[in-house]
Amino acid sequence: MRQENELSNALSEEEEVDILFFEVGPHVYGVDASQVLRIERALPDDLAVPGLGALHRGTRALVFNSLEGESHLKVDVVRGVRPIPVADLRRLPPAAVSAPYTIGACLDQARLVLLIDLLETAKTQGRH
Repeated sequence: MRQENELSNALSEEEEVDILFFEVGPHVYGVDASQVLRIERALPDDLAVPGLGALHRGTRALVFNSLEGESHLKVDVVRGVRPIPVADLRRLPPAAVSAPYTIGACLDQARLVLLIDLLETAKTQGRH
């Protein structure tokens, strides 16, 4: 019985993805937490993506690897990281995707959250 529980726990862990939730203006977004190297204070030259919305403060930055090294995306608030079951993640149909960095959606506390790819955010700004 104990082995079955351990196997069941291992399978359920494999079927989850850690999503880092953050805010840009009034919008909440999510990214695969494995893309984020760290969170820092934002600098004036850090990447701001207008398509995500207008920043209220932009005092934080998500640091991630890009083709040119480390990139920083300005955000207003980092809400935290939560495991989300893979079954709860949804790819957006191509007709619904307006930006190449938008890759899917999930529900977080009964709110639809768009999932983005950080590397693609840098590419859309001509910075990679």
